[in-house]
Amino acid sequence: MELNGIAHIQLTVRDLQRSIAFYEPLLHFFEMKTVVKTPDLFYCVSSRTGVALSRADPQYGDDLFDQRRLGLHHFCFRARARTDVDEIFKFIDRLGVRVIHGPQEDHFAPGYYSILFEDPDGIRIEVNYVPGKGLLDPQAKVSAKEMLPKQS
Repeated sequence: MELNGIAHIQLTVRDLQRSIAFYEPLLHFFEMKTVVKTPDLFYCVSSRTGVALSRADPQYGDDLFDQRRLGLHHFCFRARARTDVDEIFKFIDRLGVRVIHGPQEDHFAPGYYSILFEDPDGIRIEVNYVPGKGLLDPQAKVSAKEMLPKQS
């Protein structure tokens, strides 16, 4: 069976309203549509992808996201063109969020080009573009060591 991508990602956030104020314009920029917006759940969907936000239980409200703890490290949206990564960077730069790195080429796959930034809880979001077949190209060679995320 071949999968058809990841249907959705659900993130648990400390302050749902603050996170909606960040995610809604970002996801709308990606041409996603808000389909649920309640005091307890926010959900946008398009391009066979969904992003949901829900509120953390009060007992965890002071916890901070740490990408080195058990669970999510980061998530990555795939752009359709290299220029899309540049356009997304211009958009997030106006949002005033913490940018880990602006548009740059990297060694994860041939032609890998990405940006990396954080949401209000410090959850890291990447947007990348990889031309052609990426790592599925028989000529592509990459080692596991090169794919490990850098400590930061």
